Amino acid sequence: MATKYGAYCGRVIKIDLTKQTWEEYPVSDKDRKKFLGGKILAARILNDFIKGPIDPLGEENVMVITSGPLNGTGCPSSSRFNVSAVSPLTGILTSSNCGGGFAMAMKRAGYDAVIITGKSPNFIYLDITARGVEFKDAEKFRGMLTMDTQKAIGGRGSKLVIGPAGEHLVRYACAVSDDRAAGRGGIGAVMGSKNLKAVVATGTGMLEYYDEERLREIKCKWTEILRSHPLTGEQLPKLGTAALLASMNQKNILATRNFAAGRYEHYRNITGEEMAEKYLIKNKGCLTCPIQCARVVDLDGMTVKGPEVEIMGLMGANILNDNLYDIIKWNYEMDELGMDTISASGTIAFAMELNENKLWDSGLHFGKTDNISQILHEIAFRSTEVGDKLANGSRELMREFGGEDYCIQVKGMELSAYEPRGAVGQGLGYSVSNRGGCHLNAGYEVVVEGLGLTINPYTKHGKAQIAIMFQNLMEAVSAGGNCLFTTYAFFPPFLFRKPNWFLSKAVNGVLPYLGGVLKIANKLPGMLKVNLFTMLPHPVALHAATGMRLTMGDLMKIGARGFNLERSINQRLGITAKDDKLPRRLTDEEQIPGDKRTKVPQAALKKQFYRGRGWDKNGFVKKSTLLYYGIAHLDDIGSRELESEFEHRMKKRRRPARAAKES
Repeated sequence: MATKYGAYCGRVIKIDLTKQTWEEYPVSDKDRKKFLGGKILAARILNDFIKGPIDPLGEENVMVITSGPLNGTGCPSSSRFNVSAVSPLTGILTSSNCGGGFAMAMKRAGYDAVIITGKSPNFIYLDITARGVEFKDAEKFRGMLTMDTQKAIGGRGSKLVIGPAGEHLVRYACAVSDDRAAGRGGIGAVMGSKNLKAVVATGTGMLEYYDEERLREIKCKWTEILRSHPLTGEQLPKLGTAALLASMNQKNILATRNFAAGRYEHYRNITGEEMAEKYLIKNKGCLTCPIQCARVVDLDGMTVKGPEVEIMGLMGANILNDNLYDIIKWNYEMDELGMDTISASGTIAFAMELNENKLWDSGLHFGKTDNISQILHEIAFRSTEVGDKLANGSRELMREFGGEDYCIQVKGMELSAYEPRGAVGQGLGYSVSNRGGCHLNAGYEVVVEGLGLTINPYTKHGKAQIAIMFQNLMEAVSAGGNCLFTTYAFFPPFLFRKPNWFLSKAVNGVLPYLGGVLKIANKLPGMLKVNLFTMLPHPVALHAATGMRLTMGDLMKIGARGFNLERSINQRLGITAKDDKLPRRLTDEEQIPGDKRTKVPQAALKKQFYRGRGWDKNGFVKKSTLLYYGIAHLDDIGSRELESEFEHRMKKRRRPARAAKES
């Protein structure tokens, strides 16, 4: 369907793998204006298909690959694309963001989004061009690692591929493009369940922009903003995300021993500084990125992608391992096998504690690392009983063997490396995140609770409203096609360069008590009819690219619309307030014995969050909220009246761990 807006191709393609046919799928300009692109447009599309609980590994699951309007514009850090589906790990909606060149290739082929339905009768890959889709035999690629697959397919196109983990339906298998991963939620398993090894996009088409001259000016100014900011211009280029690890340890935020603690005695051996000194070859970044936060490191003479802070923490402190070489090696192996490093690491740590408590002998022990590489291989191929069970994630292990109190997951998704008892706002975000225990969909509030700003990490004041604001911001920025690191410029540089300056201290002290002001802004984000380019260049860039007149408030409203739409879809999949919870280790046990502050006050924070979001006490999006965001017509299930029906359905799926073990 043609579009009046610049930067869009105006075409969405729907592929039926079962029939091996394709057709265009209607997406209107009204939808482009309301949902923008990326994960939010994907939610709008999936809303048409998801009417109730489905088997994520069944033929009825639908996978949507979406670009954003800023992909291909050359704007800084604008090469991100999104893959959404119902997750095999969680049973609810997942959206996985990825860098690399695939978004640009897809748009040059002429498509803003690709919808994949059904299941192929044979093992194939898709070759997408401006002419349409070819269904090609992939049998010769079966069992190949992710980089080998991309090389073997060859050609000029960009690829999105799975490895052995996806083929064997590991519930947290990822899909890989270049050396970047659509990591969380099991997108690789969805592809594997559809007999789909890869998607290739090739094209030479060029996009038109609303005001190309203005767009060029914006790109230059925006790049300068990022290069001059202390986070995006200094810290991330120098050490990548691994720069955070030492601060995490200092602030009691570094997950240690399956989240039993927030500090690790030997943390210095696994820091970004250690990696830079001993293993770093060069920096690297996605297309059009001035930040260059990725690390290229040496591994036994090979040049490979270096680990991010999450895997350094989770395969380091969280399993009591201080060998950085091992972490680099495991990170490489997991990428090649095609599995999410966060969920794999969290599942292994949980198995270690199950073993310690004599609930399940997996052969995994804290501090013992000589069998980890073998275990990763067994998971990817489901080649042993232990590997097969680990491949289903920590929640399934808990249902079979117990250990609910220290099974560190939310809605089935393992948490990243930020220990929330040292940053309670981050804990709230984990619990209410739409895709489960995700630090980004949570709102990444930890960045103001010690890893950037230094607001009181234990207070309840303002934390719910800050979480909502950050969630809305990050949802919208992601939908536009930008990396979330571009939101760091939202914080004035003096807060980082002069942390002890009276004004910085005042901001950190006052921010939690601005909850009332933020509540109004969050309830009615469209009222913020201003643009502050140095803080948030995105709406200005989107106007120059597309012609849509957007303010900061408009962008926040788009983000809130997307968050509420995803929640509405998850309600159909069975999610209620009972699912918005952390494991009891994080809510009932003090991280620092004797310090009552070091528990996440989940009940109080969740109550504030629901009110701020416009949800009812059961966690359902209110009709008035749906009406404000213009999505009431999409919520045709009447989810608030169906709570008892959902509970009846979910009881069959959620057997208590003891009952499951006895059966």
